[in-house]
Amino acid sequence: MDGSERIKPLIKRRGDVVAMGGPDKVARHHARGKLDARTRIDRLCDDGSFREIGSISGVGVYGADGELDHLSPANFIFGRARIGGRDVVVTADDFTVRGGAADASIREKVVQAEAMAWSLRLPLVRLIDGTGGSVRTVEAMGRTYVPANTAWDSVIRNLETVPVVALVLGSVAGIASARAVSAHLTVMTRDTSHMFIAGPPVVKRIGIDIGKDELGGPAVHERAGAADIIVDDEEAAFDTARLFLSYLPSSVGEPLPRGEAVTVAPDETLREIVPTDRRRTYKMRDILARTLDPGSIFEMAPKYGRASITAMARIDGYPVAVLASDPNIYGGGWAADTCDKVARFLDFAETFRLPVVHFVDIPGFMIGPEAEAAGTIRRGARALAAVYRATVPVMSVLVRKCFGVAGAAHMNPEGFRHRVAWPSGDWGSIPLEGGIEAAYKGELEDAPDREAKLAEITARLDALRSPYRTAEAFGIEEIIDPAETRDALVDFIHLAQRRNLRDAPAVRYRP
Repeated sequence: MDGSERIKPLIKRRGDVVAMGGPDKVARHHARGKLDARTRIDRLCDDGSFREIGSISGVGVYGADGELDHLSPANFIFGRARIGGRDVVVTADDFTVRGGAADASIREKVVQAEAMAWSLRLPLVRLIDGTGGSVRTVEAMGRTYVPANTAWDSVIRNLETVPVVALVLGSVAGIASARAVSAHLTVMTRDTSHMFIAGPPVVKRIGIDIGKDELGGPAVHERAGAADIIVDDEEAAFDTARLFLSYLPSSVGEPLPRGEAVTVAPDETLREIVPTDRRRTYKMRDILARTLDPGSIFEMAPKYGRASITAMARIDGYPVAVLASDPNIYGGGWAADTCDKVARFLDFAETFRLPVVHFVDIPGFMIGPEAEAAGTIRRGARALAAVYRATVPVMSVLVRKCFGVAGAAHMNPEGFRHRVAWPSGDWGSIPLEGGIEAAYKGELEDAPDREAKLAEITARLDALRSPYRTAEAFGIEEIIDPAETRDALVDFIHLAQRRNLRDAPAVRYRP
């Protein structure tokens, strides 16, 4: 047998693999408005850079003569590729083969994909379009089996080591959903993706008849925080993955990738953005847009825990993690979901050594029966733990309110406090407006004119709430002209680069 004869079986198998589930199934997949797995890889990665591993794995059907009739390819594809010139590991579920069912895949491929990312310290992008277990597998195996989450130790290990992105590109359930949310960034497409613990047919067995959009559509997971970003289509998902990775190192312990240095002129209009009337709000995102590098803000989970804005951005080209209050949502008060969002985001920043900039306007934790029923204080304590465990450089800009235990969580005060305040700063254990009634209850009850007494006490205390009095006692390190905020941020980020990677502790990331 000459050389050309020897490679004929290889050519045959490669042809079968490229056909995926066959032309009919691929056509049906495309008719649903979805790209097939191999096209997805091509669209995501740099041209011609994908090198598949296990490219001819699958189930071979052989004739009586022992010759291969055809090869049904594995429904899990992985390999090395490049994104923006950087080596990455890419995995893709092939829905055209057994609906991408996890228990119909070759499990060792999943194991090796996760191990490759960890061993070689390469970012991992999962293109998810599959399901979990299928009862068809039971018949094919001739037995049931005790479930095991394949390579899950590697899944967790990767979260602590390399950037992990999950793009949910179809209706996924079971273990596929767990893989989707075990990532630093989870993206769903608006019209073609769903995520379930179990899908509508299974849920119907417990007496709940519900459609897939209502059960696990993007809008559900955007509000619940299981999805970080919702995009219009698959091309937008690929763009989002590429942009996200551009802020991060390939693995922990490596320097952050610096972009182009940018000069931003002082913006005197910032002096007017915070109303003098404390009951009126303003747009925090306008402050971010005017002080961070133009066009660099990458917001995550905008519809979840909305009282806090979480984003990556750049300052003078350097990536930073941005935490900012939104006074238009609960006045910036931390509800239970806000606490969860803050804790996860700070863990993420600590993992990849992203310096943190915190724009603060926090009146405290949310109060009332709903807040208590949601376990806000316990989840708030978890956020506090993330703040106090963080070792990355942190700078706080106290824009307005900073009250109570939640306000105190704007940074860990035990080390060097890289902190500035605007003249609109207003702080304390509780806001005066709510605290006077409790602290001066006796005086108010005994006064012949309760309202006049209340006004007198309020005026007396108002004279003491000036942030300049706090600065005189060094209770706040510096009060700045809001127009100087950009310069203060640039000073911080250059100082932060010096020791950020040195002696960085090991991190146990929580997805």
